[in-house]
Amino acid sequence: MTDASTQAKLSPGRSQRPGHEFRSVSLYSRGCNFMPVLAEAHKEQIVSLVSEILEIDTEAMSDTSRFKEDHGADSLRAIEILAALERGFNIEIDQAELSRMVNLQGIYDVVAEAHARRG
Repeated sequence: MTDASTQAKLSPGRSQRPGHEFRSVSLYSRGCNFMPVLAEAHKEQIVSLVSEILEIDTEAMSDTSRFKEDHGADSLRAIEILAALERGFNIEIDQAELSRMVNLQGIYDVVAEAHARRG
């Protein structure tokens, strides 16, 4: 059980004691967001998968090189990458995410978020 002063500290709003106010603070309101991060092994798996689908050497890609502009990928290849990621990582990725999957970093972010949603 909690007494009135402890309860006041735990609850947002006014405490029972005059002059002592407590506010709840959301990390999101302060601009701090949790961004899931992939393990290096998963990143290596993604690089291998993408290089195989795009038929390019892994050294030819960087995290920020763009698949279409820098490597000549078309929309069919993008869908093929999405499907392979879903199979390989046992996740679901909405096709709307294709607009973010323009480079390896975008794929890392989308896959990490899908993993976090899956739990």
